[in-house]
Amino acid sequence: MHVAIRGRSTMNYQFQFDAVLAAWPLLLKGTWITIQLSLIATVLGLVVAIFCAWGKTSGPGWLRFLVNAYIEVIRNTPFLVQLFFFFFALPAIGLRWSPQTAALVAMVVNLGAYATEIIRAGIESIPKGQIEAGRALNLKPWEIFRFVIIKPALKAIYPALTSQFILLMLSSAVVSVISADDLTSVAANLQSQTFRSFEIYIVVAAIYLALALAFSAMFKLIYKRTLNYPDRR
Repeated sequence: MHVAIRGRSTMNYQFQFDAVLAAWPLLLKGTWITIQLSLIATVLGLVVAIFCAWGKTSGPGWLRFLVNAYIEVIRNTPFLVQLFFFFFALPAIGLRWSPQTAALVAMVVNLGAYATEIIRAGIESIPKGQIEAGRALNLKPWEIFRFVIIKPALKAIYPALTSQFILLMLSSAVVSVISADDLTSVAANLQSQTFRSFEIYIVVAAIYLALALAFSAMFKLIYKRTLNYPDRR
């Protein structure tokens, strides 16, 4: 596919998407790795966030201190520095990970800190009367947290939470700096081989846009299937 642009200036650029389209298996592989990293990090990060949110709202003092310290460190340092820490710094003490593993751990840790504050806000929005009602029904503490607190809380903060998940997926482009084989890494390799930067990053931007829209649709479906029930406050 060749498209020529001619103007009054000396610029005479021809779009050539042939080399990009010929590399679709590599782009597909990079896209799949990006999807895998994002989905696994979303699930694990959500688990970390729920535990930390519980620790911050109901845990003992020492646990609240640790959770607060974790949140402050992660939210006040760049994701790129966190990524470098897990991939370049930890090997100094003997902990070596592959680029994909380091990327996944960094994404989980980063998401966990941001999602903790979102979930904490949701937990604190639950009326105390509902919790007292759960205790009156002789529900166990974990049952109260699961059925009375966390499920309504997730419904209340679901839009903010899913926005954070999508932002995580888009931020995963940074993991290419440690040679993780994600979509952006594949694009950088193709650019060095074909020198068709404009065409490559047009295609890659379109793929990321499609992924963001697909993730948004998936989260809306999850909401309809699991959280779309009337409030009973």
